[in-house]
Amino acid sequence: MNNQQTLYEKLGGKEAVTQVVDIFYKKVLADERINEFFKHTDMDAQHRHQTAFISYALGGPQYTGRSMEKAHEGLNLQEEHWDAVVEDLAASLQELKVSDEDINTIAGQLTTLKPHILGK
Repeated sequence: MNNQQTLYEKLGGKEAVTQVVDIFYKKVLADERINEFFKHTDMDAQHRHQTAFISYALGGPQYTGRSMEKAHEGLNLQEEHWDAVVEDLAASLQELKVSDEDINTIAGQLTTLKPHILGK
């Protein structure tokens, strides 16, 4: 990989991120630890937001959605909910044969958002 290539480019851009998000939400909606948070969610809109957000987190196009604080406000998310989402995302990436090294890099980047998402 050349040093200028982003993870977004390395993984295959928007098409690859869309695949990850497809798999991710199948896992999330089947995950009893967190699926209750999505009962009243417009999943098409959620999918679009998540695709844009993950694309940005991986070095892709600028994310212009709500802040993490606003998006998760009032949900009372806890550590176990964070862990479930991270596990489901990692499993989704593994399913698409993303390397452990890249999964760890992605998890590290997302961990910087944890206090904003959990409100702690």
